[in-house]
This record gives sequence, C-alpha cells and structure tokens, in this order.
Amino acid sequence: MGGTMSEEPPVSPSWLSPDPTAWASGGPMDNSTSLGTFPVEDSPLPPSRLPLLVNPWDIVLCSSGTLIACENALVVLVIWQNPTLRAPMFLLIGSLALADLLAGLGLVLHFTCAYLLHSDSAQLLTVGLVVASFSASVFSLLAITVDRYLSLYYALTYNSERTAAFTYTMLVLLWGLSLCLGLLPVTGVNCLAEEATCSVVRPLTKNNIAVLSVSFLLLFGLMLQLYVQICKIVMRHAHQIALQHHFLAATPHYVTTRKGVSTLAIILGTFAACWMPFTVYSLVADYTYPPLYTYATLVPATYNSVINPVIYAFRNQEIQKALWLVCCGCLPTSVAHRARTPSDV
Repeated sequence: MGGTMSEEPPVSPSWLSPDPTAWASGGPMDNSTSLGTFPVEDSPLPPSRLPLLVNPWDIVLCSSGTLIACENALVVLVIWQNPTLRAPMFLLIGSLALADLLAGLGLVLHFTCAYLLHSDSAQLLTVGLVVASFSASVFSLLAITVDRYLSLYYALTYNSERTAAFTYTMLVLLWGLSLCLGLLPVTGVNCLAEEATCSVVRPLTKNNIAVLSVSFLLLFGLMLQLYVQICKIVMRHAHQIALQHHFLAATPHYVTTRKGVSTLAIILGTFAACWMPFTVYSLVADYTYPPLYTYATLVPATYNSVINPVIYAFRNQEIQKALWLVCCGCLPTSVAHRARTPSDV
C-alpha cells in the first residue's frame, strides 16, 4: 500500500479480526501459536515494519473498561449496603451502575480473551456480555428518564406502592430484553462462518448491529421527548411559584430553575455526543471500512459509562452522604444540610 499509511506499523485489531496478533501480510495466526513464539529474528521486515503485538486502541478500551468497572462498582456497593437507598430512583441508578460495571468487565475480559485465548467461543461470550451490558445501560437511562417524568407529573402519588411495582416491572423488562440482545451472537447470530456479513464490530452481523442502532435512535427520540416534557413541567412550576411569591426574573429561585433545565440539556447532550457517532457509523459502514473509524467512534461510546456515575449517582445528595460515610466515616456539614434545588432534577 502506497502513501503515508504504509509508513505506520500494521495493527490487526481484536474487535475487527479473528486474531489480534495476526501478521499484516500473513493473515490470522493459528490458535496454537502464542505471543512468545513470534519469529521476530527471522522476519524479513525491518523492526519499524513489524506488526504490533497489542493494538493501542484495544489498550485504550481495556483501560476504559477498568475505569468504568471501578467507578460503578463503588456506586453498586454503596446502594447495596445502604438500606435507606431502596426508593425507585435508587433502584434505577443501581441498575445503571450494575450495567456499566458489567460493560467495563466485558471490555477487560474481551481484551484478555482476544490476546491470550484466541478462542471464537470466548470472543462470542465477551462480545455478548458487552452488548447485553451496554444495552442494559441505555435502557436504564431511559427508565431513569421515565421515572423522573412520572415523579414530576404525578408528584402527589409518586411514592405509592404502584410506583414501586412499575419500577420493578421496568427493571425486569429492560434486563430481559438486554439479555436477549446479548445472547444473539452466542446462539448463532454472528458472522464467524461468513465474513461478508460482518459489521464494523466483529462478530456482530450487519443486521444485528442495524437493529441495535435503530433501537438506540428510537430510545433517544423517546428520551428527548420526555426531557422536553420535564422542562415544560419544571418551568411551569417555577412560574407558578414566582406568581405566588411575586418573584422577579433575577431571583435565586429563577436562576436555579434555569440551572435545572440546563442540567437536563447537559445530560441529554452528553448521552448523544457519546453514542450518536458510533450509532450512525454502524448504520452506514461495514467490515471493509478502516478500523480507525470504528475505534474512533466506539471509544467515546464507552466514555458514557464513565460519565454516568458522575451525572446520576455522585450528584445525588443521599448517595453523596453514603459515600462520605463509607469512605471516611464522617459527614461534612455542607453535604448534610444541602437543600434540594430544581438543578437536581
């Protein structure tokens, strides 16, 4: 290959080829060949042209997975150990943290299996875990949005037993559907037997990833509609309070209300910025496209699981208190007496 691209050492990425340690010109290695038996000294290529044994992009994904797992494990631990965090909102935040925790573990396991086991079965299992976990993460985000909308629209009856039953129903449905999506590659819906059907992420087929992408777009549209309704309710409540107390537009309450609406925009904008590039790219591309494009869109998608605990867990007053108690056994006055504002929506 001519041009400047030929000057870089070739890399065969684990998410896009059967074997991450394949020679650039020799195809995938046999599964019995280990990393320690590369005939580097007998290679006709100069050292600068030898293929990299580990794809740097896979290292980035593995590092992201480690950070995701550690961060969300803390959230899961706090919610699990604190009996006061059993309201529907905390159950959904816990579901989100558990999904992201499993997604992080899936990224780390995929890296390990790809470079150590060289097994198609292990690859299918780890990819299935990643698909199921990220699906559960996105579904949990939708469930949290629905819960926030209901808590505002039905403010007087929100804490009833009916709300708890509805929350448990959402959790069962979202995890059941996510499990089904994750089992598809494992149960035969994959491109291992026919490479031409592969998508940008091996071993997912084009049809499989198209279903995932279209589902994401539909969920994003529903979340957008719900957040628009939430903003309308928040602004209407703020206007009613302003009329009752004769507040001016520049009062602190008006400022905090605007901050709450801005927070909703940041939440939705972050979600879209992380997932939309990979979603759109997955719909228009296939396995013949350069691996760089796939990694450049896939890595930001994983960062959404890094940001989720910051947005949904660490900003919550009750979880902040529980974290302080777990970490240092104390509770700062600023945290203990912080008043809830519209920006906490």
